Amino acid sequence: MLLIPSIDLRGGACVRLLKGDFAAETRYELSAHELLLRYRTLGASWLHVVDLDGARAGTLGNLKLIHALSRERGLRLQVGGGVRSADLIKDLLQHAVARVVIGSAAVERVAEVRGWLREFGAERICLAFDVRLDALGVPQVRTHGWQQSTALCLWDALSAYAGSELRHVLCTDIERDGALAGPNLELYSEALRRFPQIQWQASGGIANGADLSALAAGGVAAAISGKALLEERISLEELQPFLPNA
Repeated sequence: MLLIPSIDLRGGACVRLLKGDFAAETRYELSAHELLLRYRTLGASWLHVVDLDGARAGTLGNLKLIHALSRERGLRLQVGGGVRSADLIKDLLQHAVARVVIGSAAVERVAEVRGWLREFGAERICLAFDVRLDALGVPQVRTHGWQQSTALCLWDALSAYAGSELRHVLCTDIERDGALAGPNLELYSEALRRFPQIQWQASGGIANGADLSALAAGGVAAAISGKALLEERISLEELQPFLPNA
């Protein structure tokens, strides 16, 4: 399993939200460039960057900063947050972003996104589904920076891509995001059982090395970690098995 550090950008600053709540924001003094250098030194090979302004408004508010980050050597960038057009995907890929993450559009414009998978290739596109569990434990999809509910459960949203080139899917349990409460292992176990052909990326709740080990044992392809790494809650010894350049 690959550990992918995450940087969330809002107004050019590195932040973390608690459970997807824009009113529950923690800002960090380190710049995005400083964090990139820290994670590259740790041995990360990928960096996950989320434009929170874009996720909420549909227009990337941190695009120039993302372009600058993509020019750094030694890390491949996976970028999402408000990517809702082929032109923006082309812009990001032309600026050396390795993989583009599609969230809201993956739910609302399935036919178009299936076309993007064909046009840009399965390795260059990752679909992202943010979910909240309902009273029956069914993962219900939310969009537009976690602000809007939908009538879709995760399984139905993914079934819409049957027969497509889809390979990479990022799934975030919103209730655990930024809460350091441990990842939803049951959710990812069910996801792998239903869609074993997908390279699953798990996000939300990672607090320590044991969480990383549990996700690895469960078979997910990658784990996205933001707050725990930002606050240096996981020792280098615990991180090393999941960082290819450590």
